[in-house]
Amino acid sequence: MLRDDTDRMSDGAAGPLHEDSASRSLPGRPDEDGQTRPSCVEPLPRVSVVIPCYQEEESIPHLLTALDETVADLQAQGRTVEIICVDDGSSDHTFERLARGAAERSWLQVVQLRRNYGQTAAMAAGFDRARGEYVVPMDADLQNDPGDIAGLLDHLERGYDVVSGWRKNRRDPWLTRRVPSRVANWIISRITGVVLHDYGCTLKAYRAEYLQGVRLYGEMHRFLPIYAHWEGARITEVIVKHHPRRCGQSKYGLSRTIKVLLDLITVKFLGDYSTKPLYMFGRPGLFCCLLGILCAVGALAEKWAIGTWVHRNPLALLAVMLFIVGVQLIGMGLLAELQVRTYHESQRKPIYKIREQINRPPGAVRDQTDEPDREARMDRR
Repeated sequence: MLRDDTDRMSDGAAGPLHEDSASRSLPGRPDEDGQTRPSCVEPLPRVSVVIPCYQEEESIPHLLTALDETVADLQAQGRTVEIICVDDGSSDHTFERLARGAAERSWLQVVQLRRNYGQTAAMAAGFDRARGEYVVPMDADLQNDPGDIAGLLDHLERGYDVVSGWRKNRRDPWLTRRVPSRVANWIISRITGVVLHDYGCTLKAYRAEYLQGVRLYGEMHRFLPIYAHWEGARITEVIVKHHPRRCGQSKYGLSRTIKVLLDLITVKFLGDYSTKPLYMFGRPGLFCCLLGILCAVGALAEKWAIGTWVHRNPLALLAVMLFIVGVQLIGMGLLAELQVRTYHESQRKPIYKIREQINRPPGAVRDQTDEPDREARMDRR
């Protein structure tokens, strides 16, 4: 069984993604002094394709056949590749069929999760184990076409950091899938400022460094381009083919659209206020305090003008309530500021990232705000 008992998955969460290294040492033989040294070094693959699978036993044979062709084409182009299939706790024979396929294909890894954690967690498990310079997630149902991977990689090699697939001619039901998707994509694009036609398309390509340190929760995998945008990634969109589902049943529905919209609230907060939460809580807090003061002035004016006693005037009660709510909101903002500073300072987490530095002084210490050197990236190729 190809189990990984070291999985660090928790409900809906995943750990830091993708360790960056140039090669992996293989076990060697003890030498004359009794020490074991690596006998050879295995070069890392250029491309890692991550495929979450759940209840896809009927699709797996077709998927493996399509991947055989895709891997052969990529290798013919000089692109080394690994495929990582993550079985998300399927109760059918998905894992068994993947395991048989892996026995015949050296480029295929299979990871089986202990139970069904969801697509985001399964995708994160694949990202954790991806070793390539480029990481390409896709679905297992073959509605995404593996043949489009090469086109996505071409755009990455032209200088983009994220290439998002766009299912322009989508082959899904119009009312239950395409309409909610268009509405959700429009809302996400307007709120986040990252305009994409198809956030729901799993087929995307990323430079691996933009997945490092990302922790995924809920349905957050579809917002990965937004996370990358926060890090300064260059993002483009490419039209990809979309096929009708050949077998099995779709795991998507209208309920997922609602989850995505709720997750969007979290994304908006993290993007705009993760380093300045007082701005979010303080603005409505000050507004409530100001409105409360105005209500109090109105209640006093009525007392002086027409003799209405304050304890009989609802404006007085409203003034007190608004002022208290405003003070509480400002207090919440201050507490959030303390937590943010503790988070960043305790983990030495930077609030900025450097893309490139020209004329770096000799001996300057690199830190986690720096991008990998251009030479180092070229060496990986």
